[in-house]
Amino acid sequence: MVFCIPAHGHHNPTLPVVTELVKRGNAVRYYSFEEFREKIEKTGAEFFPCDAFLPELTQEEEQGLKRVSTTEMTVVDLRVTARMDGFLAEQVASFQPDVIFTDSVCFWGKLTARKYQIPMVVSTSTFAFNQASSRYMKNSFSEIVDLITGLGRVKAELKKLEAYGYHEKSIMPLVQNDNFTDTVVYATRKYQPCAETFSEHYAFVGPSLPVAYPPDKDHERPLVFISMGTVLNEKPDFYKTCIRALAGENVDVLISCGKAVDPESLGTLPDNIRVEPYVNQPEVLAKANVFLTHCGMNSVSESLYMAAPMVLYPQTNEQRAVARRAFEMGAGVELKGDSPEEIRAAVLTVLKDPKYARAAAQCSRDFREAPGPKGAAEFIETAPHLMPEEDKKQMQKKILPGILQLLFWLAAIPLIILLPKLLHRNLWWFFAIIANLVFIPFKNWTMRTGK
Repeated sequence: MVFCIPAHGHHNPTLPVVTELVKRGNAVRYYSFEEFREKIEKTGAEFFPCDAFLPELTQEEEQGLKRVSTTEMTVVDLRVTARMDGFLAEQVASFQPDVIFTDSVCFWGKLTARKYQIPMVVSTSTFAFNQASSRYMKNSFSEIVDLITGLGRVKAELKKLEAYGYHEKSIMPLVQNDNFTDTVVYATRKYQPCAETFSEHYAFVGPSLPVAYPPDKDHERPLVFISMGTVLNEKPDFYKTCIRALAGENVDVLISCGKAVDPESLGTLPDNIRVEPYVNQPEVLAKANVFLTHCGMNSVSESLYMAAPMVLYPQTNEQRAVARRAFEMGAGVELKGDSPEEIRAAVLTVLKDPKYARAAAQCSRDFREAPGPKGAAEFIETAPHLMPEEDKKQMQKKILPGILQLLFWLAAIPLIILLPKLLHRNLWWFFAIIANLVFIPFKNWTMRTGK
C-alpha cells in the first residue's frame, strides 16, 4: 500500500519507485487523489481515490494552507486520518499488505502502519531531518508564531484520534525522522546534510527521476530557466521583475509560471523571453545553463542531476535548508533581494563564473552513480530492516540529550506561565517565542553532548 498527500513535490519521486515495484512483480495499491490518477495509473499500480475524505475547510484554513502553514497542514492531515479510518480498515483486511510505503508527512499512512503493525517504509521528499540536520531549517518569525499558537489545535486533533485506536501523545514522532524507521531519502549520502548521524535504516538512493536526460549545455546563447514550483508559484510581480531584469540580455529565458498565472497577464514579452504554464522540467534543465529556483527538493535535485547551476530563491524553511546545501556544494548563488538589478547580477554571476557549472557537474556525477528507483524498490521489498544492536546504540545516544531537553522545558514552561502574571501583561506568547529561540542553541549543545 502506498500513501501520499495531495502535493506534486511529494508524489513525483515515488512514481519511478512504484513503477519499479510493479515491474518486479509486486501488487501495488496507491491511495491518492484524482489530480494524480493519470500519473499513478501509468506506473501500473492500482489507483484508489481519497478525495472524498478531504474535510471541508473554512476560508481561514484555506488561506493557511496556501501560505504553507505547518499548523493547518498538520490539522488537516489528522482530520483526514480520522475520516479514512473505516475505509482503510477494510482495505487492510482485504489486501493484507506486506509493506506500507508512505510519504513522511502523510499521517494516515504512518498511523495505519502503526495501528495494524504492518512494516513501514517512509518516503522523505526532502532531506532527512533529525536534531543534527534540522539546524539547516531556519524558521522565520511568522513560522515560529504559527507553530506555537497552533499547538493547542494540534493536540485537540490528536485527542480525537484516540477514539479510532490511534494513541499518539505528541505530533513530533509523526513529523521527525528517527533512526529506527526504514526510510527512503532521494539524496545521496554525500548530498544529505549530517549524513553520518543517520543509521542504516536509511536508504540514500539519490534523485528519483522518470527519465535521465543527458546534459546539453552548448547553445548559441545561454538558456536561463525560471520556475517557482507548483505550490507558491502565484507570483506575477516576480515574473514581471525577472522579465525586466533579463530583457535584452544575451540570453534566452524560459519562465514556467504554473496554472495560477495567465501568461498573457505578464504583458508583451521581449524577443528573448518565453512564458509557459508548464514544461517538461528535467528536459529543460538538461539544456539550461542557469536555473532560478524556489529551491524545492525535487527542483534542486533535478537541476543538479542535469548539471544546471542555480540562482537560489527559497520561500519556506524547508526550501531554505535545500538552498543552503546547494550553496555549500558550490552549485549556486543566493538571491538576496528581488529587484531587477539583483536578479540580473545573480544570473550573470552564475553564467560568467565556470566554478558553478563545475560544481553542478560534480553533483550530477554523484547523483547518477546512486542506486535510484531500483535501489529504493529493493529496500522496500526487504523491509523491515531490523538491526537491534545498532538500534540499541542509537537509543542510548538519544537518552542524555532527551533528558536535558526535557529539563529545559520543565523549567521554561512555568516561567512562560508565571512571568506574564507577575508583569500583569498577557504576553505568554512573547515568552514562548523567546524560550523557543533559546532552545535552538541549547538543543544543538545537547546533541554534541550526546555524541
